[in-house]
Amino acid sequence: MVTRILTGIVGIALAAFIIQTGDWPFAAFALVLPLIGWYEYSKAFIKKGLRTAFILGILGITLIWGCAWLGNMEEMVAVVTGITLVTLLLTVFLHGRISPVEAGISVGGILYVGIPFAHLVMLRFLDDRMIATQLGGFELGCAYVWVMFIGTWASDTFAYFTGSAIGSHKLCPSISPNKTVEGFLGSVVGTTASIAALGHLFFGFPLPEMAVLGVLLSLFATLGDLVESVIKRHTGIKDSGSLIPGHGGVLDRFDSVLYTAPMVYYFALITQWMEK
Repeated sequence: MVTRILTGIVGIALAAFIIQTGDWPFAAFALVLPLIGWYEYSKAFIKKGLRTAFILGILGITLIWGCAWLGNMEEMVAVVTGITLVTLLLTVFLHGRISPVEAGISVGGILYVGIPFAHLVMLRFLDDRMIATQLGGFELGCAYVWVMFIGTWASDTFAYFTGSAIGSHKLCPSISPNKTVEGFLGSVVGTTASIAALGHLFFGFPLPEMAVLGVLLSLFATLGDLVESVIKRHTGIKDSGSLIPGHGGVLDRFDSVLYTAPMVYYFALITQWMEK
């Protein structure tokens, strides 16, 4: 537990520096993490006797990230299309060495880790307008990244403590035996209150919007966690990796972010559109 807490403190400090700095350090952070996540994903399926198109996955994730960093959405669609078709073509060119199942797993993994982190980049650089706060100015995109991360962390924290204290009804026992309905409801209430307070009182976002976003963050964070749990159960692993002491691998730590980052990005776009 001590290792987990110390690692968490260091991780939060590092994340704060990277989020606030933005620019290339944040973009680099959002490239390294999915590449590590892709390695963990591929390693997990190797334990199941299934290989991924590993090198092609590195290329695809890097190109998807590059499109997000440069703001080229049409090119990103082209990259996703090309990587999907080329990966499936490997079943022809490498017939007998890569099966259609392995090609499908490869495409799924590339999109699973590549697309969400690309949305994280797009969210951070969504809008450079400044918001005045008690701690100084925040770029709008930076503010949304903070809301996303704090909401995701709050969801995990409230679910854990509420479930540990009063949890008795299993949420998805065949997927994640430790998750409870009470924990999920605690997550919804706690995350909604946290994001409403942070978003409205600190960043000045409309209170109703932040309340809705809080509910969505708790829901999407839980779904992201459950998706990774399914993958781990299918491949027979306990943790995706051991890179982060006390926390497992990148996919263990960022499984919820894979779902909350795209959601917050589109939520921000929709609310901006509604304000015009």
